[in-house]
Amino acid sequence: MIDPLRIISKYYSEGTELYRILTEHGRDVATLALEIAERHPELKIDTRFVYEAALLHDIGIYMTDAEGIACYGEEPYIRHGYLGAELLRREGLLRHALVAERHTGSGLTPEDIQARGIDLPEGEYMPQSIEEKLICYADKFYSKTKLGQRKSLEKVRSSMQRHGAESLVRFDALHELFA
Repeated sequence: MIDPLRIISKYYSEGTELYRILTEHGRDVATLALEIAERHPELKIDTRFVYEAALLHDIGIYMTDAEGIACYGEEPYIRHGYLGAELLRREGLLRHALVAERHTGSGLTPEDIQARGIDLPEGEYMPQSIEEKLICYADKFYSKTKLGQRKSLEKVRSSMQRHGAESLVRFDALHELFA
């Protein structure tokens, strides 16, 4: 068992806007993910891990250039999952790193990465474990720009559709699993 806020505090200054955005968003995602896990005991979801990983899944955002959420780094925002995963690996949190790396969109296929020209090393960017899938899914319902406001299913599906039909198909499969 780890203290995710202790890990976050190593990279983010408490009391800053960015710390608030990261931790509030993480709590929103964790709350929804845990509600879903409670409704699906048959999935045998590791809820302690889900709580920790939901708080940590976006830890890489500070390295990105996303002014709207107080991020003033140099990396493209699309790389935040990969960057966060590298940071979590250095912390020895290998399982948590996989969640960070695989939560972007409804997962990223090699075709998505190539078609969009995303600068990522070769790897697996699709959620694999039930916990990875759950956090990926729950994350889609919360924005870092409208903290605490849960998006409707229709709004999430519309957002996924903008990233292509395959992205929507993958999201719908997650919805079927967790609805």
